Amino acid sequence: MSVFFISEAGVNHNGSIKLAKELIDVAVESGADAVKFQTFKADNLVSKTAEKADYQKKNTDASESQFDMIKKLELDMETHKELLVYCQEKDIMFLSTPFDHDSINLLSSLGLQIFKIPSGEITNLPYLRHVGSLKKKVILSTGMSTLQEVGDALTILINAGTSKENITVLHANTMYPTPMTDVNLNAMLTIQKKFGTAVGYSDHTLGIEVGVAAVAMGASVIEKHFTLDKTMDGPDHKASLEPKELKEMVLSIRNIEKALGSSEKKPSPSESVNIEVVRKSIVANQCIEKGDLLTEKNLIVKRPGSGISPMKWNDVIGSLATKSYNKDDLI
Repeated sequence: MSVFFISEAGVNHNGSIKLAKELIDVAVESGADAVKFQTFKADNLVSKTAEKADYQKKNTDASESQFDMIKKLELDMETHKELLVYCQEKDIMFLSTPFDHDSINLLSSLGLQIFKIPSGEITNLPYLRHVGSLKKKVILSTGMSTLQEVGDALTILINAGTSKENITVLHANTMYPTPMTDVNLNAMLTIQKKFGTAVGYSDHTLGIEVGVAAVAMGASVIEKHFTLDKTMDGPDHKASLEPKELKEMVLSIRNIEKALGSSEKKPSPSESVNIEVVRKSIVANQCIEKGDLLTEKNLIVKRPGSGISPMKWNDVIGSLATKSYNKDDLI
């Protein structure tokens, strides 16, 4: 099954429909399966006194409140509809992460079949119950969480009506960018083993190699932030991929998908033509007359591999030549 690649535009549109459409174009060009935005109402998401995260302070005006920063990045209902139609025209899936109940309802009314739960909502019981009750496909990010919290969230979603088969759990680290020492990709396998769900990885590292490695380890969904330009103003641009990098990441993942192949060990079609050339056979090491005893002195192993396999060496040694051989003739 093909890896589902989500190109995360997030709030990198900076509140502009024009930029949002340009981001969709980049996602299409990269070969991603979906482009994902964020759906929220600042009044429902954050209190007016809430501070920004340190990475947000670094990447935006530090004197601006988290509320004011987020308020500028809201997308209204009409904008959602316009972007959804644009995605349909471009043949890429439109996704968005809801951050509150109104946003869940908005996305549900637009007919979204996949709901992405962000890491910050994994301990939000009413929110989880609401998403679970929709009985859609769910992608659950697990940044900052313990295995117990992941299990609790899954229980709520399943009890609310979503089948376990429709849930993919993403290992994630909620630091932008994530230091390599904190990635802990093996935890993705721990989640898979513990809960028996499909797993994936939401990648906040710089570069593309960790997401590619996650695919090699069995991730079925990869999510990665991207931007038009890392130097733009906004909280997430600096830790996002630029268009060329996004395209490279998707291509790398598609190559790894092909390279994983089946679990069967056998000669591939491409290498089978080289078996006779590269392997060896038992050949005459000198002139041998018919009836001579075949010994370790008058036999040797050489290419090509179109004669008797050297694995038959013990059977051949001590037998009598049934015909005469010149040096280097296949026995």
